[in-house]
Amino acid sequence: MAFLRETKLDKQRMEKVRRRCGFINGIDIEAEGSQEGLCLAWKGDTRISLQSYSRNHIDIMVKEGNDKAEWRFTGFYGTPYVNNRSATWNLLKKLGQDRSHPWLVSSDFNEIMYSYEKCGGVPREESRMEAFREALEECLLEDLGYLGVWFTWEKGNLLETNIKERLDRRVANDKWR
Repeated sequence: MAFLRETKLDKQRMEKVRRRCGFINGIDIEAEGSQEGLCLAWKGDTRISLQSYSRNHIDIMVKEGNDKAEWRFTGFYGTPYVNNRSATWNLLKKLGQDRSHPWLVSSDFNEIMYSYEKCGGVPREESRMEAFREALEECLLEDLGYLGVWFTWEKGNLLETNIKERLDRRVANDKWR
């Protein structure tokens, strides 16, 4: 069992929280200024091999129990700043060049794929959604769908100022399914 979270904590506090929740193993990238950090944590006899990391991702190879097959997991955090999105999608495309294993990418992409994934606020520019979809297509990644609440992010308490979006998702390549 593993999870990836965005966090505003420093490394020492992240480790305390992880351990308190029973996750002995983890990779932490601490927050810096207003930019959130990342924490990847896991339990059990899962073996993790760190491939690469940045402020926007943690890329690992996973081997569970006695299983001989390895699979790849990337915890991804898309920049919340629109002017940096092309760098985010370029990072995803670079990671997507390795197609040798089943690959699951999960977390907050900070972008929607289609206009119906947003309720309230200013409509999203089609070019922004298209750039996200193109990055996923180039990596041969498809959305795995969802369970539970459709919108994963919400802002504003009043009906007239409320904005909801589906920013979090899981995508995977054909080998994963």
